[in-house]
This record gives sequence, C-alpha cells and structure tokens, in this order.
Amino acid sequence: MQNDPQDGPVNIELNEDVAEGIYSNLAIITHSNSEFIVDFIKIMPGVPKPKVKSRIVLTPQHAKRLMKALKDNIARFESVNGLINDTDAPNNYPMHFGPPQGQA
Repeated sequence: MQNDPQDGPVNIELNEDVAEGIYSNLAIITHSNSEFIVDFIKIMPGVPKPKVKSRIVLTPQHAKRLMKALKDNIARFESVNGLINDTDAPNNYPMHFGPPQGQA
C-alpha cells in the first residue's frame, strides 16, 4: 500500500545505522531529463582518491521541493544564528583544508 501525503502524517522508520548519518564536504549534482543525481563525497587530507559516500536519485519535482526546503531551512537558521559565510570563490584547496602552510 502506498502512502498518500494527503492522508496525514507518514510513519517513518529511522534505523541506527542511518541515524548516524554520513559526513560529506562535497556534493556533485548531475541530471538527465528524468532525474537528478546527488553524489555526496568526503574529501580528507592524505586520501588520494575520495569516494562517493552516498548517492541520492531524485525526480525533478522532488529535487525542486528539496531546493525549496533547503532555502526555507537556511533562512530560518540564519534568522537565529546569523548569516552563513559563503563565498563564491572556488575552493582552490581540494585535497587539504586551508591555504598552503609556511615551512621553516
């Protein structure tokens, strides 16, 4: 039986493994005419080839709903915590965190 959102709240199960979450500091988004694919990646220093940690496949409609939900939640977060510092400059340091360190 399929849940219809108009029927009321959906009873969702969250098991312990999924509840722990997966850390990601990079997302790559691709799309076709029928779906959006979001690959979540964790890049860490000293790891020569980062791997995709999770992949989410969405319909275009769900991708748009996710975008709206993120926009709304970011606005609520910023109203309480202040603006999130986001620069449009690309990250020139993909394999380590921060600019090159001086050497002695």
